[in-house]
Amino acid sequence: MSKAFVKEESRADEDEEESGSPLPIGTRNYMTPAGHGRMQAEFIHLVKVERPEVVGIVSWAAGNGDRSENGDYIYGKKRLREIDRRLRFLTKRLDNAVVVDPTAQENTDCVYFGATVTVMDQNGDEFTYSIVGLDEADPGLGRISWISPLARALIKARLGDSVRFQSPGGPRELEIVAIEYRPLD
Repeated sequence: MSKAFVKEESRADEDEEESGSPLPIGTRNYMTPAGHGRMQAEFIHLVKVERPEVVGIVSWAAGNGDRSENGDYIYGKKRLREIDRRLRFLTKRLDNAVVVDPTAQENTDCVYFGATVTVMDQNGDEFTYSIVGLDEADPGLGRISWISPLARALIKARLGDSVRFQSPGGPRELEIVAIEYRPLD
């Protein structure tokens, strides 16, 4: 296998990672303190623990001679590229992060970034969502990105307001029944 082929394959992987979850052009990377802390912890873990371990394995494997059929060496080099790619991504996100503490919000009768909002649909079912940063979003836990259609519809709405938005299942209307600003973990 030629090195040119390996390089092209590596570049394709890099392009996939860098375009993973792009921020809209001209917007800031808003994050909650908890999300920012998790991202910093991951960065520190990669730099101080995981990368040195993999470098040690690659160094040991390189000392064993023939590298072309050395699984530890080949896998280790691949893992180093993955770690370095993730570190570049985290560095960019952390450098551009604007940490917004939901508990510091003064206007608590209106929905803004960091709010935890309880809404009711037409059937009377209630759902609770927290509006968080792009990298913190986890719909299964009720955490939606501030750039999602639902969050955009909720932002600047007040208690008792009805909001309309386009969901994957079609247009929906929800009524805001509670707004709170609390620390997110």
